[in-house]
Amino acid sequence: MNNLSLNKIIEILKNEYPNSEPELDYKNSLELLIATILSAQCTDKRVNIVTKSLFKKYNTPKDYAVSDLSDLEQEIYSTGFYKQKAKNIKACCRKLLTDFGGEIPADFDKLNSLPGVGRKTASVVAANAFNIPAIAVDTHVKRVTNRLGLVTSNSPEKIELELKKIFSKKYWIKTSHWFILLGRYICIARKPKCEVCKLTQYCKYFNKGK
Repeated sequence: MNNLSLNKIIEILKNEYPNSEPELDYKNSLELLIATILSAQCTDKRVNIVTKSLFKKYNTPKDYAVSDLSDLEQEIYSTGFYKQKAKNIKACCRKLLTDFGGEIPADFDKLNSLPGVGRKTASVVAANAFNIPAIAVDTHVKRVTNRLGLVTSNSPEKIELELKKIFSKKYWIKTSHWFILLGRYICIARKPKCEVCKLTQYCKYFNKGK
């Protein structure tokens, strides 16, 4: 894809999603971290329902670290994979206490070192809690960027690295939001709404066979 097309894509996405932000509800970096862990294989809408009561019960890393595992599992049950998520959250918060003084580290590598925190979660927290340039690659970003022809990979890490080469660093945080929103509401998995998409002119998926 040439620079002219890329600049047009950026311009369109800017106009379509001028105030793009995460759709998870959170008030601080800990809440964002927990909500993002819970969002794996779960919709943000469901996570927001769960965290509405969860965040009233647990306020600090210590609250999660010393919590009864079965109680925590029950709280997050409807997000799916609740047993593993509960274990990860407890282990993550224990490490926050032992290694980081109970604070969420404002550093990508340190975030990525936490149990249950992969590159996507670390990127979400780094970008949205600390404004550190990062690109979070979830299923929406993977699908949209492959359909557009920006990348040709199913590996989130490879996609992340490719997008960081393609887009200026100043757009990294917004890039994640743009593609997530586009994938969630327009470029959906089973039947993309190409008839209302503003990027069809630049889309490999839409223009194949033409």
